[in-house]
Amino acid sequence: MQQIISLKTHAREGLYDITHEIEKIVNESKVSEGMVNVYAQGATAAIMIQENWDDSVQTDVVNLLQQLIPRGVWLHDQQDGNGDAHLKAGIVGPSESIPIINGKIGLSTWQNIFFCEFDGPRQERTVLVTILSI
Repeated sequence: MQQIISLKTHAREGLYDITHEIEKIVNESKVSEGMVNVYAQGATAAIMIQENWDDSVQTDVVNLLQQLIPRGVWLHDQQDGNGDAHLKAGIVGPSESIPIINGKIGLSTWQNIFFCEFDGPRQERTVLVTILSI
């Protein structure tokens, strides 16, 4: 089973919690045991599992990546000014696979699934959700 989630981003860089959308798709699938793969479609976006307790961790992720990979110093910036976004997306990675256990996503208490925007804002971003049953 596959479904696409569409979302709008509001900042150049940020983490957007998509856990509830993924949970809904898993529930609708009726899969009891298996895997859900969450894949960001786009070369300047990524998927990350991160703490969900407060926004400070998400802010820290964005701030760390901005410090490690500054804007405006990469060869690709000469084409369209988003060389840093490509590098950040490549380091974080386009997907995460999460086990489905007894019909539920196997995240711990403090984990959520985040779409990572590194080249926004965008009117539409898409995430491909693939569910495999075992």
